[in-house]
Amino acid sequence: MTAIRIIWASLIDLRTDEAYYWTWSKEHVLSFLDHPPMIAWFIRFGTAIFGDTNFGVRCAGILAMLATQLLLADIVRRVTHDIRAVLLAVLMPEAALYYGLLMAKVAPDVALIPFAVAMIWALVRLAESSDPRWWLAAGAFAGLALLSKFTALMLLPAVAAFMLVPDWRWRWLRSPYPWLAAGIAIVVFSPVLIWNAEHDWAAFKFQSVRATATHALSLRTVGDYLGLQLGQVGAILLPVVLSGVALTAWRGYRRREPVAILLSTAVLVPFLYFLWRSLTLRVGDTWPMFFWPIGFAAAAINLAVMKREGAPERKVRSAAAWTVAAIAQGMALVILIFLYYVAAPWNFLRTSDPIGAEAGYEAVAARAEDELQKTGASWIATTDYRTYAMMRWYFNGRVPVIEINERGRFLGFADPGIGQIAGHAGLYVARVPDNTNPVWAETTAVREPLERVDRVWRGVVMDTYALEKLTGWTPELSPPPDSPLFHWRVLAGELRRRTG
Repeated sequence: MTAIRIIWASLIDLRTDEAYYWTWSKEHVLSFLDHPPMIAWFIRFGTAIFGDTNFGVRCAGILAMLATQLLLADIVRRVTHDIRAVLLAVLMPEAALYYGLLMAKVAPDVALIPFAVAMIWALVRLAESSDPRWWLAAGAFAGLALLSKFTALMLLPAVAAFMLVPDWRWRWLRSPYPWLAAGIAIVVFSPVLIWNAEHDWAAFKFQSVRATATHALSLRTVGDYLGLQLGQVGAILLPVVLSGVALTAWRGYRRREPVAILLSTAVLVPFLYFLWRSLTLRVGDTWPMFFWPIGFAAAAINLAVMKREGAPERKVRSAAAWTVAAIAQGMALVILIFLYYVAAPWNFLRTSDPIGAEAGYEAVAARAEDELQKTGASWIATTDYRTYAMMRWYFNGRVPVIEINERGRFLGFADPGIGQIAGHAGLYVARVPDNTNPVWAETTAVREPLERVDRVWRGVVMDTYALEKLTGWTPELSPPPDSPLFHWRVLAGELRRRTG
């Protein structure tokens, strides 16, 4: 299965967000508007070894998957001392599409997952040994998790319950170690705090808008959330894991067992929170992925505990059979999807294909390079971060690429060569119909349409891109915050008002 992920990482085109995170790895800033910096460091590690290749960008995700599996194996081994439970904990992520295959792509969640599991592992070691120094390791891993993605905060209720519900609560409340752990987490997280203090807390404001956005009550978004969990965890594996987690929670809170409380709460709190948010908000496909590996550990442990505590033989055999069936079905599905994308020539989903929807940019970049030579243009302009990222990936420093708007995304980024741009023609590359972006009315640029190029995947046109020559204007890298070129999103109504 690791070999499958290596092949996938090497052959499948980078998705737009992956290329966007790759652009971060080329910068030297403490943090970013969208996310903390860990994913950029992951990519920089891989490309330092394997160069700016698909595999170089993604290889840290493959290592993250292996690290996660080793941590899960050790958690289950220490709790159960049962090799069969350990094997189940290792195989369950292989049977879940997101982990078995898609951990080979890079996203902040891929960086978050091993650190979140490592924090849980350190607390399991604490419960096993009663050595308070494991609090310090847990604090360090918590800080690294926060450096990966802010959703790591959702594990805080599990840590609080682990500390306060069992009978040892007064020991830890009086001990300095949990508070030292919190201090270590803050120190490790400090690059993000420093960057935000220097930039008017921009990342926290950005994420708070996303977290507090609400829409009308919709069962469709609830269905989307649950459907994504079924698709990315497994149609059989998801209910197997949820039932194991629920039984673990029942046992843990009834008996005040620290590890059972920790594992179950780390899954149930964020799962139920996202379920509640899905009533009025579309939950991102990767947002819940950080807690399911902890659920795999809980489900594997629950099977061993059921047998050890004398649960009815029929119930134990049924639970084990469902778990084995979930693993077999899930791994088969992962392999089939891998073969479909790597070896098959078909496109059954047409323009809805999630991989094909972000493939084929190489042809757009090639036509853009032709137009650069024909027109004498010396730089490329875009008005969305996805096109910006893909053009920067394919040109890789040979031509300056600038997203002229949403400049708040690029705080602290290096000068792409504005001295080479001033007085020279540029080439605008934009998806149709987004090329009519009204933000151009805020500039003095003269736009001359050149041609249109289709982005094609397996014979299906996924998108069409417009190429235009730009003259008479030099982009501003640091517009003031009240400029429509600064904000990461500008209300269309406000732009229409400004432009009449």
